Amino acid sequence: MEVGLIQLSTVQQAEDYYLDKSASGWEREVFRGFCGDLLDDELVFPCVLGVHGLKMGELEFCFVPHHDRHNLTHLASRLTHYVQSSRTYGRNTSFVAFFQPDEQTKNLAEYEEEFWNVLQRLHTIDESEWPKEVDVHPSEPLWEFSYAGEPLFVVCNTPAHVKRKSRSAKTFMLTFQPRWVFDDIDGTTKRGRHIQSLVRHHLENYDETLPHPDLKWYGEPGGREWKQYFLGEDNREQKSKCPFHYKGGSVNENSYGSR
Repeated sequence: MEVGLIQLSTVQQAEDYYLDKSASGWEREVFRGFCGDLLDDELVFPCVLGVHGLKMGELEFCFVPHHDRHNLTHLASRLTHYVQSSRTYGRNTSFVAFFQPDEQTKNLAEYEEEFWNVLQRLHTIDESEWPKEVDVHPSEPLWEFSYAGEPLFVVCNTPAHVKRKSRSAKTFMLTFQPRWVFDDIDGTTKRGRHIQSLVRHHLENYDETLPHPDLKWYGEPGGREWKQYFLGEDNREQKSKCPFHYKGGSVNENSYGSR
């Protein structure tokens, strides 16, 4: 995929541009739901970078079928390819992984457990060295999930999110954003403050709950990246300890990483 003068303004245009003709029924359904949310002209989706990325052809997608849900080989391969080519896409790029919908919707706690199991399994598969500039322990302010040598900010969306609509999706969905896309976007830059103000404004209109207090800039005092990856429906204090373990740490025996 090459970045060009693209302006995808409808779901059909996005589907024609991004999807292979062999895409299955569930793949098209979840993709249409995703595009419908981001391209809605009336209810503006809060993630302005994601919206621009979709419209400009800068996103990459992966569909994880049931049979690959436990070993994640397809997802790992696609994510590796994305990391290696992501800088050719543009500043609004991200990688979105849709998991084949379950027959019955899980609850938030079950999706949260699955989310951390997926990240743990990807970390187990990853043969690359952890970036030297990134802390290896989530309790540190400069930790970020990293894969194939690239720090990646991760967001989880699920069908169980109702009030926090900005984290809702037709299926279990993970979005990976390379940390370099935020290089000049933080609280110290004019662009960063403008984007933050815009996102917060849209979040207040989009969600049926206030923006979560854990939403902070990378490295900001008191902030931890992992707490922003999976948000609950309300703004109560989240887990005090991150479930992710750097290689050599323990992995839950019921996780995908143990299979």
